[in-house]
Parts: sequence; C-alpha cells; structure tokens
Amino acid sequence: MAKETTPTYEQARDELQDVVKRLEAGGLTLEESLTLWERGEKLAGVCEDWLEGARARLAAALARPAEGGDETPF
Repeated sequence: MAKETTPTYEQARDELQDVVKRLEAGGLTLEESLTLWERGEKLAGVCEDWLEGARARLAAALARPAEGGDETPF
C-alpha cells in the first residue's frame, strides 16, 4: 500500500475549491456527495495545518532580535 503524501497548501486549496464547485453544482448521488464532503474536510484540515505552520514560523521570525544586535528599527 502506497503512503499518501501531503499536498502543498496550494494543491490542497485548489482541490478544495474544485470539491466545493462540484458539491454546489449538485446532481450527485448521496454517496458521491458524502465522499466529496469527507475529502473537502480533509483538504480543509491540510490547509489549516499549513497556515498554522506559517503563523508559527512568522511568530518565531518576529520574536528574533534584528541581526547585528540593534533592536532600533531606524
């Protein structure tokens, strides 16, 4: 069994947009709708994980003092 790789943020976002469009278009069976909904939930989680990681990296970068030891921005 092949291990599923985590998509990039952009890949997950684009696929999630496609899932939403397909659900909004209708014409699906209940089973198809549920399968798409579950995929959308998973993709939304992937996007949230990426965004949380980005927030943490940004917070860490902002918490570091400026290079050269001068904390004055001017």
